[in-house]
Amino acid sequence: MEIKTDIQIAQETKMDNIRDIASRAGIDEKYLEQYGNYKAKVDYKLIQDMKDKKDGKLILVTAISPTPAGEGKTTTTVGLADALHKLDKNVFAALREPSLGPVFGVKGGAAGGGYSQVVPMEDINLHFTGDMHAIGIANNLIAAILDNHIQQGNKLGINAKKITWKRVVDMNDRQLRQVVDGLGGNPNGVPREDGFEITVASEIMAILCLSKDLADLKERVGKIIVGYNFSGEPVTVAQLNVAGAVAAVLKDALKPNLVQTLEHTPAFIHGGPFANIAHGCNSIMATKMALKLADYVVTEAGFAADLGAEKFVDIKCRKAGLHPSACVLVATVRALKYHGGVAKADLNNENLEALEKGLPNLLQHLENITVNYGLPAVVAINRFPTDTEAELKLVEEKCKELGCNVVLSEVWGKGGAGGVELAKEVLRLVEGENNFHFVYEDELSIEEKIKAVATKIYRADGVEFTKQARKQLETVEGLGLGNLPVCMAKTQFSFSDDASLLGAPKGFKITIKDVKAAAGAGFIVCKTGDIMTMPGLPKVPSAEKIDIDNEGRITGLF
Repeated sequence: MEIKTDIQIAQETKMDNIRDIASRAGIDEKYLEQYGNYKAKVDYKLIQDMKDKKDGKLILVTAISPTPAGEGKTTTTVGLADALHKLDKNVFAALREPSLGPVFGVKGGAAGGGYSQVVPMEDINLHFTGDMHAIGIANNLIAAILDNHIQQGNKLGINAKKITWKRVVDMNDRQLRQVVDGLGGNPNGVPREDGFEITVASEIMAILCLSKDLADLKERVGKIIVGYNFSGEPVTVAQLNVAGAVAAVLKDALKPNLVQTLEHTPAFIHGGPFANIAHGCNSIMATKMALKLADYVVTEAGFAADLGAEKFVDIKCRKAGLHPSACVLVATVRALKYHGGVAKADLNNENLEALEKGLPNLLQHLENITVNYGLPAVVAINRFPTDTEAELKLVEEKCKELGCNVVLSEVWGKGGAGGVELAKEVLRLVEGENNFHFVYEDELSIEEKIKAVATKIYRADGVEFTKQARKQLETVEGLGLGNLPVCMAKTQFSFSDDASLLGAPKGFKITIKDVKAAAGAGFIVCKTGDIMTMPGLPKVPSAEKIDIDNEGRITGLF
């Protein structure tokens, strides 16, 4: 039997016109800005016009630490939304936009999988509605104005050796991590060391996703620190007089993008900051709009519950005043065996010993959700045909010891029908007890916040700061930014800052190598380990498998 690729399944699906999706979702046509027949932007004025309507229930989907075996977080998010839709619930999915870096790199497409996808899949994974382009242009406009200011007399006294703002491109390109620009003599600028980040790591992306409205976005852009002057004082975008121009570039990108699932459930796909670099959640704008339109909103946070979910709680919910009602923790038996030391080639074989060894990864994430975030949770096992009854039973027994149910999810192969039992458990949880809280409070120092995340969530023995990080920490505190939450930039593959330490490692410390104020976004970025803001491509990039025929049909996207 031929197993169809994600893109084949997506292309064989008959989509509804986006006007019909909007109409059924309660979106008046006056708010709709169509990009063809199957995608549209929704004017943010809708939130203001619906401000008196009660919000729906917010359901977070997160996962165990990712492995090459795959977990299926986005697939589960889409499938759960479709399952709730199948149960005649008024539901919305709210997801992030994919970055072209992973699309052409290792990961491939990022719009769900199998029979639980958002469509049009090719558009969502490629140019979509131009949001990534707008974010890149806005970021690079600031960079161009900054260097031009120095070239044209440097009235602000900007120290070229203390510039913190980098240019971006939405591509994995290690060649651009470290560059020297401004060469070629006086007409071509002031020579300096520089570098590029991937667009989704830009503070502009974080600002877009955390802004409540256009005025808030403009104010946040103005607060961006681009570098320091010769006196050691911060220089902001507001001082460069381009906050208005940047906001103008982003005015349409701020509007959430409306699409649909394969089963015609409405979905917002908006914003896409990396979860191991930035806060890893879709936009506040899209989430709040969905909560006004639906009784249930299913959203995801990037990577595992120690990264995306922690930032969803401590950054997004804190900034937006959101209160999630339940959490779904996605895992696979294969991934847990990988955490237990089994090679990828041997994951199809039953191995209860390795599974038991890998289970602490799942259990630690689960305990973080229920204890450190205070959310009721269910474990969704994304089922593979090779999973044995004994393996599934072992996972269920261990989770029940922590008071959480386990539900098998078969949404990849069955769509919404494969997630009905999961949907029923979620519906039960959202009506139950909820003790949602943050991991730390605002009044703690930056160092205390870092230690809270490291010791409570990662289970580290402590935190160590490099000499450079300690100096940067003092600078940030001195700027009066100590009340901001921390955004930990850490490998997604481990609770530690060492990607090779799988499972639930003990006896380690987190090393903070770099501390940077993202004053516009409203958080402090703390880099650990070897984390990079510009990924590289693998030996065989996914781009080599992508093609297009003479009729314009794309293949190989995933």
